[in-house]
Amino acid sequence: MDNSTIIAVVSIISAAACITVGTIIPAIAEGMSVMKAMTAIAQQPDESGSISRTLFIGMAMIEAIAIYCLVISIILIFANPFWNYMIKTAAH
Repeated sequence: MDNSTIIAVVSIISAAACITVGTIIPAIAEGMSVMKAMTAIAQQPDESGSISRTLFIGMAMIEAIAIYCLVISIILIFANPFWNYMIKTAAH
């Protein structure tokens, strides 16, 4: 295998690992946060508005992790800087 093939294979495997870990862990964290919020609302129903507001802010931050992993995976597949380096090196 030549260097560009190795870079392509490593990039695809890295993108797959990034999106896999980047979706599983935030999904678990979101489930745990909803579970804790429901427990807190059941114990203190008067504070449900405050708990829900805090829950939504926390869920948005957790979801941002998954979005960042998606962006990194897309960059690795479609706009990989290593491929550009290989093309410039091969041209000389």
